[in-house]
Amino acid sequence: MPLRTSEQITRRQILEQSGLGFGGLALAWLLGQERAGAATLGASTGYDLRPKKPAFPAKAQSVIQLMQNGGPSQMDLFDPKPELTRRSGQKNGEKLETLQEGSVDNLLMGSPYKFEKRGECGMEISELLPHTSTIADDITLIRSMHTEHNNHSEALIMLQTGKIFPGRPTTGAWISYALGTENQNLPAYVVLRDPEGYSTNGSLVWDNGWLPALYRGTEFSSAGTPVLDLKPANPGPQGSQDDQLNVLARLNQKHRSLYPENTSLDARIKNYELAARMQLAAGEVLDLGKESEATKKMYGLDNPETAGYGLRCLMARRLVEAGVRFVQVFPPVRTGLQPWDNHSNLSQDLPKICSYTDQGSAALVKDLKQRGLLNNTMVMWAGEFGRLPISQKGTGRDHNRFGFSLWMAGGGFKSGYVHGATDEIGYRATENPVSVPELHATMFQLLGLDHKKVTFSHHGREESLTDYPVTHAEMVSKLLA
Repeated sequence: MPLRTSEQITRRQILEQSGLGFGGLALAWLLGQERAGAATLGASTGYDLRPKKPAFPAKAQSVIQLMQNGGPSQMDLFDPKPELTRRSGQKNGEKLETLQEGSVDNLLMGSPYKFEKRGECGMEISELLPHTSTIADDITLIRSMHTEHNNHSEALIMLQTGKIFPGRPTTGAWISYALGTENQNLPAYVVLRDPEGYSTNGSLVWDNGWLPALYRGTEFSSAGTPVLDLKPANPGPQGSQDDQLNVLARLNQKHRSLYPENTSLDARIKNYELAARMQLAAGEVLDLGKESEATKKMYGLDNPETAGYGLRCLMARRLVEAGVRFVQVFPPVRTGLQPWDNHSNLSQDLPKICSYTDQGSAALVKDLKQRGLLNNTMVMWAGEFGRLPISQKGTGRDHNRFGFSLWMAGGGFKSGYVHGATDEIGYRATENPVSVPELHATMFQLLGLDHKKVTFSHHGREESLTDYPVTHAEMVSKLLA
């Protein structure tokens, strides 16, 4: 309301008349910050997959993640516990956190499997993993991992995004956002799942969350045509497709100019453009006919039990060799959506999933090494948590978030090295414990990225994979070569 010049204006009147204005100023500032963040990355919405320089010299250029969802049993595979074996069948003095029924008796269950020292480093690995045993001198075995939830969905999301809540960007999306890709004719982030079905959480474990949709994982198939719907079912006259693509590109650009802030639209257009380029590149990259019979045999492609997973591991090697930044490989789902989830019949089901995946995992590391690719390719073999040292219904093990094992290879990680330890029965990480955000921070370090500075503005807050400083995550220098 207008005021006479002779009247005095009070502080209350100033606040009443300008309060909404302050809110408008704040909103304008926030929107300006988001637009400025986009503008610094390029034209249009500013997001692309062009290769970006890391913040400092990097050891690793690409990542292959071998997802072992379900929770591999650490005391049966990687973490021998003589005391657990000695006390097998006895009641445990401490009440342990359980998820499902069947562990109420709290009876310790030792591993029935033998461990032997492998390689020159003397790393102890279970007899269930004879192929992994042959790469002991090439891996870092972390026996002191821990996470924040003992249910599959939340723990898988934690492993992928650094938090237990769905809707956040996955590791592969963050890395693609930060570094782009070396091959503009292929996606930066490729997913190789079992063509027979999805694992737990489906595509949530390769989602872009609130990062631009361009950084989401792209599924390739390991059965039939690798890239679905890549070529038209009924090809037209020669040259007609080029004409169609040129017209489509002009229409897309006109439509894009009407919605400059729509990252999903921008991603769809760029994905169509990428698909056109992939028609020329993808077939050659994924042509396994160029591989020798010895290589195919090394991956187990001559055995129906190992062929599916082995093929995906071989495809992963070819993709990083061609410049793809992040490749995610999933195990077979024939034993379930969570193939390492041995609540019962551990003596039957654990050897089975090991036999399906052991050869391909080890072959990948060997193949990368003999081709000179292991030094700059990071391989991660990991499940979302471990298993309990007590029996469940006498034949299996329940979930354990307090201690589990995983291994890393190449890309600047130490070789032939065991890090950390759990307590005498394998329940809790006690020596040099490593959290999931700390592992993410370490991976970023080797990729030449500062995990504290790779951020994205979301709802007025600078978000990151490790959510520093909330998590207090720091990279683990002892893991570095």
